[in-house]
Parts: sequence; structure tokens; C-alpha cells
Amino acid sequence: MAEYKNPFSDRKHYYEHAEWIAEHLDQFFDENLTTVFHEIPTFDIHLDVYFIKPKNAPFNILLTSGMSTLKMNVSEQVENPEELEFAELMILIPKDIEFDQIYTGENKNDWIITMLKRTAKFPHFYDTWIGIGHTIQAEEDLTPYGTDTDYVGALILPSVTFGNDFTEIKKNGRKINIYNVLPLYKNEMEFKIENGYNKLLDLLIKSNGKEMLDLNRENLISKKSIWNKILGK
Repeated sequence: MAEYKNPFSDRKHYYEHAEWIAEHLDQFFDENLTTVFHEIPTFDIHLDVYFIKPKNAPFNILLTSGMSTLKMNVSEQVENPEELEFAELMILIPKDIEFDQIYTGENKNDWIITMLKRTAKFPHFYDTWIGIGHTIQAEEDLTPYGTDTDYVGALILPSVTFGNDFTEIKKNGRKINIYNVLPLYKNEMEFKIENGYNKLLDLLIKSNGKEMLDLNRENLISKKSIWNKILGK
């Protein structure tokens, strides 16, 4: 039997970024209000997820730590690509969403953590990058992240809740961006693929969309608009 090889073993790893992230979070949140869903031993990217419960906020936070261990392959056509090489992802969730102590991917609400993990690992497995305006599908056939959700993908957005002092970690000449993740329904994902980020953003703004996760968010694409498209109106 052939020995399994880590596909990233020959890449430079920035393990110190995990420490930088921990130090960064300590500046904003009481460590007693923070727990970590540790990555089950893996042969690729070790990616943990912080679960932060701020006292004086109407939301809790899930935030990855490990995506920035590897540098993303940012397109040279992008302005200042070195500013976008490292990133982590977060999502703000309602206070009443809870998780089992150990993430298995099978428990209630685990799909939220699964979404963050899959999205965070995607650019490394496909030797690409993700940034604001990009969308990542849960599966190629647009099936949902889990049996307890209809969300099939994720849109990368800037945070409107936190400023640059939180969403940008700068140290030793490097920058780690923290992006917000918005789950999308199937027809929203299809709309974005066909019409682009700005058109979908317009719909989000028009609907007064919130940054915090809504498990029952109203679909941005109305049935009427779908039928108008089918009928060519």
C-alpha cells in the first residue's frame, strides 16, 4: 500500500500565524469566553475554529485559525496581491445556536463549522485564492452543507460589524485578512455565477441583509423574478 503524502508537505508553512491570531483575539475578547473546536488529526491542513461568546454583543463568533498557515496563490492581475495572500474566515451567529463539545460534522448546527472549514481549505487544495466577492460551493452539484440546512454555498464579504483594527492582523510585514462568510441558497449561488458579485450585493443591500447568520433567511431571489427569467420578461 502506497504511503499517504501530505499534499502540502513541500509548501512553506507559517505556523506562527496561529499564535498571532490567538494574541489578536486576546486584545478583543476575554479568553474565558472563548473555546476551540480543534481539528481532528489530519494529513493536510490543521484548521481549528474558535467559538467566541462576547458578553456585550448580540451574537457569537466562529473564526478559523489555520487557513493562513499557507499562502494563497493570488492572481497577479489583482492590485497589491501580497495584501491578499493570507486570510481567515468568520461568521457571526445568534446567541441561541449551540454545538456539541466535539465537532464531528454530524451534530446539529455542525454544518456551519463545516462551511467554514471547507471554504478555508478550498484555495489551498485548488492552488487558487479567495477574497471579497468570491463564492464557494459546498458540493459541485450544489447540494447543501448538511441535512439541517438548505444553504449550498458561501459568499465572502467584508465585515460591517468590525473595523480594520479587528479584520486585519498586521505583523512582520505580513497581513492576515479576516473575511465574513454569508451562506447562500442554490438559486442565489446560480444568480451570482450568472450575474456577478455586484448584482447579488445589490439584492442583499435592497433586502437590508444582516451580517449575522439567519437560519431562516428570506431568499434574495423571489419566485416572481425566477418566473420572469424563465418567461424572458
